[in-house]
Amino acid sequence: MTTAVTGIARQAVRIRFLGDFELTVNGAPVQRWRAGKARGLFQFLVIHRGQTLTRDRLYEALWPGSDRSAGDSSLKVAAHALRRVLDAHPDGTGAAGIRLHYRDFGYALDIADLWSDVDRFQELVHTGLRAAAAGDRATARERLRSAAALYAGEFLRGESADWVVEQREYLRSLALRALEVLRADAAERGDFPDLIEVCRSTLGIDRHHEGAYRALMTAHGRRGEHACVRRWYDLCARRLREDLAVAPSRETDRLLHALLPAPVAPAGGPARSPLASLPSLASAVPSGASPGLRPRAVRRARPDARAAARVPGPAAGPWAAVPRPAPGPGLVPPPRIP
Repeated sequence: MTTAVTGIARQAVRIRFLGDFELTVNGAPVQRWRAGKARGLFQFLVIHRGQTLTRDRLYEALWPGSDRSAGDSSLKVAAHALRRVLDAHPDGTGAAGIRLHYRDFGYALDIADLWSDVDRFQELVHTGLRAAAAGDRATARERLRSAAALYAGEFLRGESADWVVEQREYLRSLALRALEVLRADAAERGDFPDLIEVCRSTLGIDRHHEGAYRALMTAHGRRGEHACVRRWYDLCARRLREDLAVAPSRETDRLLHALLPAPVAPAGGPARSPLASLPSLASAVPSGASPGLRPRAVRRARPDARAAARVPGPAAGPWAAVPRPAPGPGLVPPPRIP
């Protein structure tokens, strides 16, 4: 049985990497991890399951920079502890279908019946982007929204190993890419509530994402909610200044002045309304975006991710979701800035 939104099936082994790590075997969580590197070894092997990983690669991932001798038994101890953890589960390793193999020069992990949030998330993003490129807007929207709902937090939150950080940034950039395409689609359709939801989800992943702030400013500006425009700009400027020691881009500054111009009184004529020169809502999406859900070719995001995340196209292989605002007139204003 599979849920309609995220494709979560009742596999024997279920693993969540996005947010807090969770391993469930036949419906029961595995919690009594032993001290040492057993859990880290399992996590690394799951991400690379089906491959035989050499001892050198495992040492570099789990004990980076360590000065180990040829007889160092750390990896062997971790593998033994991992087997004991899995065997300690009420159903045992055999019932779970998990096998940890040792082969001459390394280890390999096989899991017969597995559901992983990372696998499903990547599948949803890539099928959504392919549908967008093919012009299938309904399918693209459904797949990318499902991916956003599944992104419950950063990969292995709290862990700091290099391999974890690399995987985390890749998945984060995929989430931001999916949201960028959804943002462009909502802007083109003039769906203000949907645009607000997507932008808030984007900021939940990257609080310095100027494209999301500009989209929010434009959406409120089109409705004459100038105080909201100013508050979103101020929040953007404060976060950039305090966290990154930089100022908003010229594009963001120009948008603020376009949305909140001083009335101009032509000689012998009435004052011109500030709304007369407002940019369209769709102009809030990055320049060069194709209409609707068609994605652009982009680069992978830098760690500070000040601009929209850039990742390779769908052929390259392989968000916390914000609750949808309650229906009602107008837009939900952002919280006031302290």
